[in-house]
Amino acid sequence: MTFPWQELPAAWHDISRLLLAYGLALPVGMLREKETGSIGIRTFPLVSVASCGYILLATGPEMDAAARSRVVQGLVAGIGFLGGGAILKAEGSVHGTSTAASIWNTCAVGASIALDHFYMAAMLALLNLFTLKVLQPFKQKLDRNSGNGNGNGQPHP
Repeated sequence: MTFPWQELPAAWHDISRLLLAYGLALPVGMLREKETGSIGIRTFPLVSVASCGYILLATGPEMDAAARSRVVQGLVAGIGFLGGGAILKAEGSVHGTSTAASIWNTCAVGASIALDHFYMAAMLALLNLFTLKVLQPFKQKLDRNSGNGNGNGQPHP
């Protein structure tokens, strides 16, 4: 008979990864919430945690390579569907593509953590933040110069 406290070391492995997935996705979610006001502070951490959780489940000892592959395929397709819902087309312009790409990237952050690729997860999160924050002024300038954008100088969500 095993007692719950005997399983804590194994549980800590999963819990620490889920918390790290949450923590790395939170800044991206906060930034998207601030910029778009819709998809953000709740969605991004949940995508990362869920992705991490599914991959952790798929890497159990009873899962063979084919089963793991199916979990990853389903995860990528499902996140693609979620990201597709963030893209809106109106009046000849498309909005939400960077949010959709960020959702997909956040999924990769969670999956990377589950597979113990911590540096990859951190780099994915940092590149996402860099792209959304640092490149935003360049995007706005390009939009103004080419006549793209929403016409009021505001960034696309």
